[in-house]
Amino acid sequence: MRWELDWLENRARLTPNKNAVILEDNNMKWTYRELNNRSSSVAGWLKSQGVKKGDRVALLSPNDISYFDLLFACGKIGAIFVPLNWRLSAHELYEILLDCTPGLLGIHQNFENMFTSLETATPQSFFVGGDYYERIVNEKNEFSYSENMSEHDPLAIIYTGGTTGKPKGVVLSHQSIQWNAINTILSWNLSEEDVTINYMPMFHTGGLNALSLPLLMVGGTVVIADQYTGQKVVQSIQQYNCTIILLVPTMYHLLIQTEEFQRSNFPSMKIFLSGAAPCPLPVYESFQKKGLAFKEGYGLTEAGPNNFFIHHEDAEVKRGSVGKPMLFNAIKLVKEDGQEAKVNEVGELLIKGKHSFSHYWNNKLATLETKKEGWIHTGDLAKKDEEGFHYIVGRKKDMIITGGENVYPLEIEHWLAGHPAVDEVAVIGLPEEKWGELVVAFIVPKHSYLIEEEELIEYCEKKLGRYKIPKKFIQLQELPKTHVGKIDKKKLKEFSKQN
Repeated sequence: MRWELDWLENRARLTPNKNAVILEDNNMKWTYRELNNRSSSVAGWLKSQGVKKGDRVALLSPNDISYFDLLFACGKIGAIFVPLNWRLSAHELYEILLDCTPGLLGIHQNFENMFTSLETATPQSFFVGGDYYERIVNEKNEFSYSENMSEHDPLAIIYTGGTTGKPKGVVLSHQSIQWNAINTILSWNLSEEDVTINYMPMFHTGGLNALSLPLLMVGGTVVIADQYTGQKVVQSIQQYNCTIILLVPTMYHLLIQTEEFQRSNFPSMKIFLSGAAPCPLPVYESFQKKGLAFKEGYGLTEAGPNNFFIHHEDAEVKRGSVGKPMLFNAIKLVKEDGQEAKVNEVGELLIKGKHSFSHYWNNKLATLETKKEGWIHTGDLAKKDEEGFHYIVGRKKDMIITGGENVYPLEIEHWLAGHPAVDEVAVIGLPEEKWGELVVAFIVPKHSYLIEEEELIEYCEKKLGRYKIPKKFIQLQELPKTHVGKIDKKKLKEFSKQN
């Protein structure tokens, strides 16, 4: 299975001198030959440290070349790569390490202060990002492929954010990661001419699997970036002649407000992608006014994360749609009664394909609840129109039932986001004795402008049914966000209980 699983070595043979990875911070570049040599050296070093097939190797680091070094090194020897969310507390990281029990933990020198609190959770730790680590990757450390490696063997464990409970370790096999890349390349028409800059955290599936690995497989170039600002992304897109980029809605929210965005025509860009959360419609409008191709996608750590394709011209007409299923995955919408949803009916989104996760690490019950007969039950609600274009309605757990009526927060959020004085908005349901749940909107006004509640109600009445109009508007200076930029509705509910 060596030739099938170690596709980086094959890519390095095909395009050895092509730039594979560039660091935005210092403009360092690595060709495919150099990237493969680094990961091969790390693979040999891991073997010398006693790492065997099935052992976990964890990494705590900002976006860095070491993610690719260790992921591909683990793939060569059958080990399992575990990227850690550096935005978690030391206690949360410690709990994750106790769960996955890595034999080795790499810590970037920028996080040296975390070393003492985490070193007892793993037998051996080492620093990345400095001279010691560079000596490892530049030495000719020999290794041998495991003869009994299979495409079904685990390659990575990515822990979910944990906003709804204890983080779960999503086990992704070689097959999962390879087929997500193949599906993405063919469905999205990626080529070796494509260049992306990655501001998404590489401990997250969006940072690794959405664009980075598909582009490396096809022979494109990935620019690794760390600190995001709206001004900086415009400059880097122009500097590196980027053709495609994936950002989350909060990043786009910051980007479209900059003078740099307004001035630039982005001549090299083919498409701007939005993911991780539904994108507010005003973002669409900002790109459409400039004549720039923009669309959004849908995915989750357990599936892909790439599952849909929509042409940017269709995205302009069908705003908010994530499109149709890609070449090599199937989609099904299922209602509460178990029947498939018809056109324009809402149902839970189910996904099947070779890109799906294997199981949750040390959590058989959660696996059985999520993956049934090969179908991943996403917990997200969606509908499709007469032409087969899909729309994400919201999280199943976020749906509000008030007075017996189903209310989908995303519909209200999209409408309120179009108010000229509203900067950001989030809608949740809170328990209420009479109606069951109360529709509550959290608003961040533009320029600290206090919006009268009567104005917001009148605005809602133009589009929304009475039962959908929030009964309460709470204005904040900012909305809480998760580590990938999603609005943290769990914290909003906690805030509501305290006030």
